[in-house]
Amino acid sequence: MNDLLFGVDPEEASVPALVWAVDEAARRRLRLRLVVAVPPVHDRLRYDALGHRTALRIRAESALADVEELVRRLRGTLPTTSELVGGAPATVLLARAAGADLVVVGSRRLGRAAELLGENSVVVPLTARAPCPVVVVRAPEHTEVHPPTLVVGVDGSAESQEAVAFAVREASLREARLRAVWVWPRPVLAREDTEAGLAERRRLLAGSVAGWTERYPDTDIDQDVVRGHPVPELTLAARESLALVVGRTGRGGHSGMRLGSTVHGLLHHADCPVITVPSGAPGLGGDRPRGRAERPPHLEPDRPPPG
Repeated sequence: MNDLLFGVDPEEASVPALVWAVDEAARRRLRLRLVVAVPPVHDRLRYDALGHRTALRIRAESALADVEELVRRLRGTLPTTSELVGGAPATVLLARAAGADLVVVGSRRLGRAAELLGENSVVVPLTARAPCPVVVVRAPEHTEVHPPTLVVGVDGSAESQEAVAFAVREASLREARLRAVWVWPRPVLAREDTEAGLAERRRLLAGSVAGWTERYPDTDIDQDVVRGHPVPELTLAARESLALVVGRTGRGGHSGMRLGSTVHGLLHHADCPVITVPSGAPGLGGDRPRGRAERPPHLEPDRPPPG
């Protein structure tokens, strides 16, 4: 049985994230793997380092026990395993993400500097480097809205195709509709804002989702092209959704660069769970519709202007 990996935060337990993970593991028939990391102690004098390390371990054990009890109350029949590991949280979770179908973590809503530079930061380094999709739950999903909807960001890149593949299957599992949104950044020159450009992006968006309705006839897919910057527009589009799905578009460098500015911004602003899908994510390779339209080589993926 494959795993859904859930990162337990010993400092601030995220009940919405745990509920999301438990429900998703049940939907996908995955084992829930609970992992809590005890970070190393570097900022203490030798004489009290042992006491501080012991206190951290006790807190981690207590948090793990609380999470295990909540899982039993939520869904007692769900296959579950638990692990307490010494090491930096992001490093521990990354090592175990290689064997997982999905990773779920909560968010403390830290600022960008804390997420990028903090020794125990998790969200940005994990989302930037994990080989499988990562779900960051800052706020609960909007289950009270009908019909239930998932939103996927599309920009014509290969990475966004991975996001579409994941999003369609997720919408089918949840019996939800899928809204595919292409955000077209506003042009520097007014003459670039043409009806022909809009028609071309509508065509490319249609090509990005072509074939999926035949493979998943139970899932309705809406298509929208909107103008603006991807972060506020996708945040607005997903304000009442179950989740927002995006591809990981960053390249090289530190975690923030590997993540890409759009995903980084969505992790801090979206009011629903954000699912980031890397290229080659497990479980997607054989789930491709045949005959899907390819992106023409003359049009690059739409990206917001720098700065």
